[in-house]
Amino acid sequence: MKTYFLTVFDKTGERLLNESFEASDNHEAEKVGQARLDEEGYGEYTHRCVSPEAKLVLFHR
Repeated sequence: MKTYFLTVFDKTGERLLNESFEASDNHEAEKVGQARLDEEGYGEYTHRCVSPEAKLVLFHR
């Protein structure tokens, strides 16, 4: 399992969500990250999910 990082920002740049989670690969991390965004209602906010190698898995601006 790898550790991925999910961060959500508001329009002023303040972090609304900053957490890590584990997933087996980038595809699973994308699903987990999107589910977490949907759960919190942050789908339309600026967000990013990055892999341990610092590759973007999810990004919205």
